[in-house]
Amino acid sequence: MTRLERLRELERSTGRPVRVALVGAGQMGRGLAAQVGRIPGLELALAVDVDPDRAAHAMRVAGRPDAATTESGAAAAIEAGRGAALTDAAAAAELDVDVVVEATGVPEIGAQVAERSMRAGKHVVMLNVETDVTAGLALADIAREAGVVYSIADGDEPVCAKELFDLAEEMAFDVVCAGKGKNNPFIPTATPETCAEEAARKHMNPKMLASFQDGSKTMIEMVALANATGLPPDRVGMHGVTAQVPELASTLVPASHGGVLSAPGRVDYAFGPAPGVFVVVTSDDATVAEEMTYLSMGPGPFFTLYRPFHLASIEAPRAVITAVLDGRPALQSEHWVAEVVATAKRDLAPGDVLDGIGGRHVRGVTYPLAEADGLLLLGLAEGATVTRPVQQGEPVPADAVETVPSTIARLRAVQDAARA
Repeated sequence: MTRLERLRELERSTGRPVRVALVGAGQMGRGLAAQVGRIPGLELALAVDVDPDRAAHAMRVAGRPDAATTESGAAAAIEAGRGAALTDAAAAAELDVDVVVEATGVPEIGAQVAERSMRAGKHVVMLNVETDVTAGLALADIAREAGVVYSIADGDEPVCAKELFDLAEEMAFDVVCAGKGKNNPFIPTATPETCAEEAARKHMNPKMLASFQDGSKTMIEMVALANATGLPPDRVGMHGVTAQVPELASTLVPASHGGVLSAPGRVDYAFGPAPGVFVVVTSDDATVAEEMTYLSMGPGPFFTLYRPFHLASIEAPRAVITAVLDGRPALQSEHWVAEVVATAKRDLAPGDVLDGIGGRHVRGVTYPLAEADGLLLLGLAEGATVTRPVQQGEPVPADAVETVPSTIARLRAVQDAARA
């Protein structure tokens, strides 16, 4: 029986589809809403966004044009199959839904929604990797305590790359490097203002586009992959080589074999093989290496397994299905080997209030865990007030800012205490 057949069988046995709540109806959220509306056995029961028009639009693209728009009518509308479009994220935990998909990209909102929803007995699927790389272990612990699933969404590069990593390990290969292609130009000083025109053309939030261009998104995704696989970044910021797919097996390999890595078993990214993901592998068995060459995988001793696409929100419902049918995550942090550190985009002066990911003040940079000690995590930066100068391009020391009390900070403190 296929998974879709199992999903339809679940619907027959329960008398209704699996109800999905979406929090954050921007570009990624809209794509997921449309896809959920097309999959038998799933329904978008709730869309939440601070912009009521975006929430209502998400319900329309999911085939729910008559969704309720008031909290008082939401429960009855969900029970009747019409669904609801609301502005208060707390509704995702309070209403009768099965899986909450968090797609705001804001660490604090993600932490609030994930914790509240899991404690209310809902599975949580995160398109918000920003939250996970800040407090993913703490959120996974809450899920286990609550008997629900906490997962990063399929379709994002960390999950797609982890699938290749698992495939390689199942074939008894040694993984030398796992990573992704970067398909945006790297502009470390990108801001919402510099991205405004392109963002308008692409119907994107300019802050989100800035987070792509300034490298934050790539750094975040590779930290999620690192903490899921246990493969650390090789150095601060990683190498970010320029290489096409055939060149990865001679570039993202140890320096002793002509590459850039200090040792095997690393995460990194490359300009060239976008928008796909890859793992570079090797085998100490001569017969296996010979067979790989025969199969047109290259001369060896290193070979690249490459997936030439990741479908983001279009694939994300697969993680919903996995949570409901199999009771497991598509991807979850099992290690903690890397951090995303806030780095100044411009000179920061006392009194500056940091505006977070994709903003004007800081960008994210990947750090090996040991080298991040004493530095401000990107996921804790928004709303922090600078108390002493930090030069452009420098990491922000944690003691150079006053952070605001928040759910994400509390969860991170719990995580740190558990690991101490």
